[in-house]
Amino acid sequence: MLVATQGKLHCDMMNVLTLAICIWKFLGKLLVFFQLCVQGSTLTNFSTLTRCPDVCICTADLLSCAKKDLKHVPDTLLPTATTLDLSYNAITQLNNNWLTALPRLQTLRISHNKIHNITRQVFHDAIYLVYLDMSSNLLNTVEKYYFEGLVKLEELLLYNNKIVQVDGNAFVKLIRLQKVYLSWNRLTKFPFESIQRLEHPYLRTLDLSGNNLSSIPVQLIASLPGYIKNGLYLHNNPVICDCPLHQMLQEWKHHGFSSAQDFIEEHTCKVYPNMPLFSVNTFKYNKYFKDCSWNQYDIPDIICKVGDSLVIDCNTSLHDDNTTNYRWISPRHELFMYPEHSDQTHQPFKNGSLKITNGNLSHSGVYVCIAISMLQKINKTHEVNVTFHYPKLAESFNTGLTTLLGCVVSLVLVLIYLYLTPCCCSKCCKKPVSPPQDCSAQSSILSTTPPATDGPNRKISTNKHVVFLEPIKETQNGKVKLDVSEDFPDTKSPKLLHLKLDNESISSVFSDPLIMSYGARERSPADG
Repeated sequence: MLVATQGKLHCDMMNVLTLAICIWKFLGKLLVFFQLCVQGSTLTNFSTLTRCPDVCICTADLLSCAKKDLKHVPDTLLPTATTLDLSYNAITQLNNNWLTALPRLQTLRISHNKIHNITRQVFHDAIYLVYLDMSSNLLNTVEKYYFEGLVKLEELLLYNNKIVQVDGNAFVKLIRLQKVYLSWNRLTKFPFESIQRLEHPYLRTLDLSGNNLSSIPVQLIASLPGYIKNGLYLHNNPVICDCPLHQMLQEWKHHGFSSAQDFIEEHTCKVYPNMPLFSVNTFKYNKYFKDCSWNQYDIPDIICKVGDSLVIDCNTSLHDDNTTNYRWISPRHELFMYPEHSDQTHQPFKNGSLKITNGNLSHSGVYVCIAISMLQKINKTHEVNVTFHYPKLAESFNTGLTTLLGCVVSLVLVLIYLYLTPCCCSKCCKKPVSPPQDCSAQSSILSTTPPATDGPNRKISTNKHVVFLEPIKETQNGKVKLDVSEDFPDTKSPKLLHLKLDNESISSVFSDPLIMSYGARERSPADG
């Protein structure tokens, strides 16, 4: 009986085990069935999400839906897209978290639409967005939360909207921001304090042109570093003419800032606030700026040879403040800050100095130091003009050698002028021989040599005659015509005429009042 009982128990256990195995297999098959259903549903949804919208054009990483008369963003977006173009449509609103489907998006163009405002979660997930174009929309304000999720944004285009106000903290979290375009809006003021705090070390362009700014805080803007002034565009605003504005723009022009140099004709100001059409050019001289004086200040110059090293100090009034940190901007707009920002040539120090090692020509230009006090919440700037040049091949002569060399060169030039004057032709250099003048009273006297008298009783030959000077009777062609004794034998005979050139005789002719001459015949004492 015991054996029968054990056999029955064994059969019951086998039945239970078989039943359990059957249930397990059934549950396994049921689980597999549910998994297949879930996977099928997921694949269906994924294929729907990855499908290119019918009205758009898709490439490998580009999704273009421009000029399609869209009133809302398409429901399906290509997740591989890095560029999305929704410009020139009629979109009025952007949904929250709509960019979650585009995890790789870097460029978003949504200009020329009808967007009035932006909700808090619109750009919440666009952490890789670098370029955002929302120009030519209907935005009225720029609130603090509009773009706070775009931590890598570099360029923001908001021009040609209807913006009348910008929150002072609207760009606080955009630490990589480089360019902001707010031109052609309706701004009457702008929070320049947010720029003065230098919370955007990479900012190079701030375009506020074409707004309704009636005044500009010149003193506040004066504390901004030069690389921001170079890209701070303020033209085409109805500002009131005053001397501080005129002086500031003249200084910008003197430094060659693009914001002033490239738009000289567009910088105008109103002489009378109630007459908006009566404007004058801020750079051109006129009677409204005749009493404005502009004091230029010189930037310290440091001249070094190529290959040398030097240390530049940041001389500001905040040097003694222990909470001050320093930033250097190179002529090529590079940022150097202790301790992380440096390279092989530039090394910033904690005390604000900057070391330039092995400098070359490309390192020449104006270096700007920005000292920021964390305690006082202010900043100061200091500029230094550094010039690298190649060393001269030879040293300059001393003063004595230079003077001696100048004398030798002068002597050589004089000798060359006197003796080596070049002649164009032989005929030109040969002086013409002038013919002898007939009876020139100013140059010679024609005479026969009187004989020497041995004694007072000696008679002089009656055959000898002399030519003597008579009063001038007539002149012809500048020559003096003389009277000659009528009984002179032959005046044309070359044997009897002698051309005598004697300086003494010439001088005596013109100096002595009376000229003694021999008569035609000399009388003897016997003649009485």
